[in-house]
Amino acid sequence: MIPNQWYAILESKQVRPAKPVGVTRLGEKLVVWRDAQGQATCMRDRCPHRGAALSASRVLGDRIECAFHGFQFDTSGQCQVIPANGATTPVPKGFDVHTYPTREAHDFIWIWWGEPRQEFPPLPFFEDIDDFFTYAGYRDHWSVHYSRAIENQLDVVHLPFVHRTTIGRGGNVVVDGPLATLEDDLMNVWVYNRPEDGTRARRPKDLAEPGRPPFLQFRFPNVWQNRISDDIRIFLSFTPIDEENTLIYMRYYQKVLRAPVLRQLVCLIGKLSSIVILRQDKRVVLTQRPKKTAVDMDERLIQGDRPIILYRRHRQALKENQEASRDNSSR
Repeated sequence: MIPNQWYAILESKQVRPAKPVGVTRLGEKLVVWRDAQGQATCMRDRCPHRGAALSASRVLGDRIECAFHGFQFDTSGQCQVIPANGATTPVPKGFDVHTYPTREAHDFIWIWWGEPRQEFPPLPFFEDIDDFFTYAGYRDHWSVHYSRAIENQLDVVHLPFVHRTTIGRGGNVVVDGPLATLEDDLMNVWVYNRPEDGTRARRPKDLAEPGRPPFLQFRFPNVWQNRISDDIRIFLSFTPIDEENTLIYMRYYQKVLRAPVLRQLVCLIGKLSSIVILRQDKRVVLTQRPKKTAVDMDERLIQGDRPIILYRRHRQALKENQEASRDNSSR
């Protein structure tokens, strides 16, 4: 995983008041809970006293109380009470729980996975998915590293084969380009697939400047949208569970219809069709080995894989830059 990034770890509706939720994300056991004001807090799911899971605990106002021995921790992770020592006895040092900077937006709970800082970058989302959109969502567990799942959605070569009965109908097997750009951690991809006609696939430099918005967009570290039109989008968040498992949050967004009943019906139909397509992808991606990808690995990529190559290189660069920054700060 790329450090020093915002990651969506749960949908807002998954964390209810007074009920801690335990999850594994980014290879760590985490607990997410809401205080008396409804604000979400995320911390490591381990009491420093005897290692009990805080997700098995209860919430008392603005504190979470360990179910084992009643230690109470506030939203910063500081232990405020050790009952066995007496309620007025000061708490010794070292009894705090690591807590992650947490934000809530776009009906997701996000955590900053990395080093603390005074100012944080904006949450990674797509600005053109505004409040006029409504959506229907779905989540699915894939037993692959999140890089494999992401690369599948940047793969424009597989469409007529994996999706021959859905979005790949028409036999557009030849891939001109594709055009792919990267700026400020945002990748844009224009797709130019066509039927076999006896001519070679054109290179990216031979394609005209795109006269339309990109069909696919990916924002590092892990969110993607299929820009079907100005009014319809498919959104995916590839949430890392650990090195071999990913939770995909899929949303079908639309603003074609806004009447309450009709808009939900359209979202439901779009969601169901998107699930069919996602399951077609999953059937193949789960067979790929290794489960995790890298810049240098035993694969033979082709011109049509340009978005995947761009993704791998930038992901590697982000990781190396963070590692270099960490080394410099420790000197």
